[in-house]
Amino acid sequence: MNSVDQIDQEKLIMYITLPLSSIIILTNLLIIVSIACNKQLYDTPNYLFLSLLVADLCTGLALPFIPRMGLNQTLHFGTCLLVHIFPNFLFLSFLFNLVMVHYERYLCIVHPLHYSQFWVHRCFPAALLTVWIPPLLYASLPAFGWNKWTEKPHNQSELTESGHNFSESSPDKENYCSYKQIFPDTFIYLEVYGILLPAIFSILAMTGRVLWITRKQLRDICKLSRSVERSTASEQEHRLNLRYAKCVTAVSLIFLVCWMPYIIYLHISVMLLRENSERNPSLNIILSCTGIGSMAIIPIILSLANRQYTQPARKLLMKFRTRCSRIQDLRDPP
Repeated sequence: MNSVDQIDQEKLIMYITLPLSSIIILTNLLIIVSIACNKQLYDTPNYLFLSLLVADLCTGLALPFIPRMGLNQTLHFGTCLLVHIFPNFLFLSFLFNLVMVHYERYLCIVHPLHYSQFWVHRCFPAALLTVWIPPLLYASLPAFGWNKWTEKPHNQSELTESGHNFSESSPDKENYCSYKQIFPDTFIYLEVYGILLPAIFSILAMTGRVLWITRKQLRDICKLSRSVERSTASEQEHRLNLRYAKCVTAVSLIFLVCWMPYIIYLHISVMLLRENSERNPSLNIILSCTGIGSMAIIPIILSLANRQYTQPARKLLMKFRTRCSRIQDLRDPP
């Protein structure tokens, strides 16, 4: 692959990641400021959600660098470690934070009477360390020796798989940097099948359990309404069923739009790695940006569903609209 193709790939990364990364960063900053300005939100659940927003913000910052991990570069060992380990750590911490937020809400719904006795609520610093320290330790394993940096590329095809074109006379083959040089195959398999997919399926399982409990409680409320007063029960049942249907629809859309692209990206990446096939750099860039970007939107969706998080922004928007309307009235008097 020549330098022209490399430049085209860099442009493709910028065109895809720059707008998406900007939206993620700005939206998370706005919601973080909104939570920080509301003292009523100073409790454990909102602290955990604030940690998730910070992790999502970091993921937005790292998003332009994640697709570049699939491109071959000429970097020294320390720099190559940094450009691969740091984005991986940020994404793992984001996923751990997302699991913790769902776990805390799951406990609140499944065990409402004993919720305050669980460790997540009683010891918030331990929960915070749980979502940041293990991802850092695991992502740093290549820096402590679990890497393939000493293995040189064996042929020209490995050098030109998705990055620069290294000729036989290249004086700096020692600085050849690729994700294959940093992450061994066992490391990738363990991360995908031992961390990423179990975390995703645990979130889906907790969400499904919450919907099941909600459905059961809805049926109990409907039975109680029928036994008290039948005339108003039908209307109330209709509203509750409609709200539940909207909730199920929202969860299904989140799964299809936010989770499925990343799951597809993981399986395609592992399949290519297992078959030792050459990657299509452009396809890898599109899949990685779509998959990771769609997952990074989940905290934003959860934030927009909570009016307390968006109240300062809505007040600011109302003031702006009122001021604009006044200016328009002054310009156009009756």
